[in-house]
Amino acid sequence: MGQLTGFQKRFLRSLAHPLKPVVFVGQKGITAAFTEAMNDALDQHELVKVKFIDFKEKIKKLALTQHIEKDASCEMVGIIGHVATFYRRQSDAKKRKINLPQPNKK
Repeated sequence: MGQLTGFQKRFLRSLAHPLKPVVFVGQKGITAAFTEAMNDALDQHELVKVKFIDFKEKIKKLALTQHIEKDASCEMVGIIGHVATFYRRQSDAKKRKINLPQPNKK
């Protein structure tokens, strides 16, 4: 799967709105345990919210989100306040819960 389009990100943000954060980034930052929890959550849910507890500065949060994207092979859909939303498509077609809308090609 390639890069998400703006329309797809907007669709995913609308799905994520009622969700609660599943994974938390504490004072230790991104550890092996965090990466394992993130991968498990993405495998199970596809769309996951991550809450930053100790990293309140925007620059630090953006650096951490890039690190998470790389480590978990996912894409950030959006960030609001201290909560970021990530998406990774389920590799098993039978387990997929989210069907992304495809842009109309003319």
